[in-house]
Amino acid sequence: MNRLDRLTAILIHLQTKRVVRAQELADRFGISLRTVYRDVRSLEEAGVPIGAEAGVGYFLTDYHLPPVMFTSAEANALLMGSKLIERWTDQSVRTEFDSALYKIKSVLKRSDQERLDDLDAHINVARYTYRQPYSDGLLTHIQHAIAQNHVLQLQYHSQYNDAETQREVEPVGLHHYRMGWHLIAFCRTRQDYRDFRVDRIRRLIDTGQRFSRPERLSLQEYLNRIGADWPLVEATIVFPKSVTRYMHEQRHAYGFQSEEDLGDYLRMFFQTPYLEGLARWLLMYGKSVVIEQPEELRNIMQSLADELQSHYSAHPLISVV
Repeated sequence: MNRLDRLTAILIHLQTKRVVRAQELADRFGISLRTVYRDVRSLEEAGVPIGAEAGVGYFLTDYHLPPVMFTSAEANALLMGSKLIERWTDQSVRTEFDSALYKIKSVLKRSDQERLDDLDAHINVARYTYRQPYSDGLLTHIQHAIAQNHVLQLQYHSQYNDAETQREVEPVGLHHYRMGWHLIAFCRTRQDYRDFRVDRIRRLIDTGQRFSRPERLSLQEYLNRIGADWPLVEATIVFPKSVTRYMHEQRHAYGFQSEEDLGDYLRMFFQTPYLEGLARWLLMYGKSVVIEQPEELRNIMQSLADELQSHYSAHPLISVV
């Protein structure tokens, strides 16, 4: 990025937040803090009213750029984002994003608009059907409550006892993992932080009651705490390539990190807080699996195999009517 483009990008960035730290600009543009200070000074000399507060950051005082033109590559990236939103959110989010995308398309050159329309038919994201669809409006209402620090009332379906409970929660954030959205919140009922799968929320009410955000963990602080409570264990497993073609995305749910090509085999590296879950998944591959490490995972596999052998030896003709 040349300096003129970077100055324009910094100005746009300053418009996106009330206060922007110098380190944030340095990280985004891959430049030193000294270069940030020099660029900000250049914008000030050009007449841009930039305020600064020591230890806090930069801010604009009553200044706006005219509507920004998008490059073809930027528009393509937004189209790809829309495909993910279409499959992984609810109708309320999709509607709002579609509206934003139409506004973006309206400022593109005609040739770029036509290219984007043509590209649309050539990008697709699969939807996983094993999860319940999100109730319409849930994600939008949750986002609003997070932004406004509003207490939510939930009617939540607990999978482990197949029961519905009423919860009053203070939302911390939305976290996407294991193919679905999760609401992280401080539960006033349980007096602790809880992870609620959004597809199990049967009813949601925004009470409008505000809670004190500084008294609660941020989303990142919560995730860091969970990581400390549930340390990740590294596992190295070798599979024949003839088996791996059936895995698809399943392996990502069990902490897959990377793989190494060994010719007719693949050595895969996993990180998981739950070795037994990984072991139960590996059972379906039978003797094709070679566990290189850790020893604990091999012991769990042996225990599960002994359990199965004992069960079917004792009950060889079990049938369920």
